[in-house]
Amino acid sequence: MSTHLLSAALDAAERGWHVFPLRPGGKRPALHGETACPGTGACTNGHLKWEDRATTDPDRIRAAWSAGPYNVGLATGPSGLVVVDLDMPKPTNPKGTPDGATSLQALCERAGQTVPTTYRTRTASSGHHLYFTAPPSPQLTNSAGKLGKLIDTRAWGGYVVAPGSVVDGHAYEVTDPAPVAELPAWLLDALAPALAPAQPVRIQVPRFGNRAADVALERETATVRATTEGGRNEQLLRSARAVGRFVAWGDLPRHAVEDAFQAAGESTGLPAAECRTTIRSALNWSIRTCRPRGTAA
Repeated sequence: MSTHLLSAALDAAERGWHVFPLRPGGKRPALHGETACPGTGACTNGHLKWEDRATTDPDRIRAAWSAGPYNVGLATGPSGLVVVDLDMPKPTNPKGTPDGATSLQALCERAGQTVPTTYRTRTASSGHHLYFTAPPSPQLTNSAGKLGKLIDTRAWGGYVVAPGSVVDGHAYEVTDPAPVAELPAWLLDALAPALAPAQPVRIQVPRFGNRAADVALERETATVRATTEGGRNEQLLRSARAVGRFVAWGDLPRHAVEDAFQAAGESTGLPAAECRTTIRSALNWSIRTCRPRGTAA
């Protein structure tokens, strides 16, 4: 166990930031993937990815980091953060490509703004991470190059390597311990997804001749469509699991169930990739745990 890395994880958790272990000396999650999920422990009711398992619980953190010198991953979405990642040019970039910090400076000048003062770290590649508190709405996700060359952002669905971690022998270090600032409104405007014109949702749920299965699929997809922000992913998971037994029994084709829930999930504003992951996980769990029809409650 590395006491330094454990301290880094606990320090982040004290700030209310949700952490999870990364591979020693690297940036990849150290947790098992969905295909290798044992279906036990935290995953008893279905596979949980790193964003779901990230925690601020000191006991869980001590238990995890006692197993090895893991680097510290910081799940930005659950932590209420938007992190602006200013990267350095890579050998594959065209000659003369500006680094992320230079691109941000140019962006600020065009907007008539100064570079925001906030909590900042230096990355292992000499880039920078600028930490901001996320707005309550809209819910931001990751972006790549949306703000400028070699500027990425991490929010829901993303993570950053926390200070104290070491990658390729180079440490992530705090270079400005200033309080984490709110994401400036002008940056929020640049990152916020474009609003689609309001249109009534028309989703045709297929029918397959088994009344109980058809009714369950129609009812559960309608429940998903009616769910508001804050509980959408959880409801999608719960509803897909409820219908999954009919897939296991052969009453409904899996691809049709996936398509119906995908449309329902996206209609609430959930990202397409997040919907696919949640639906796949829910149906895998249902098929794996489903009891024979005669014994099901």
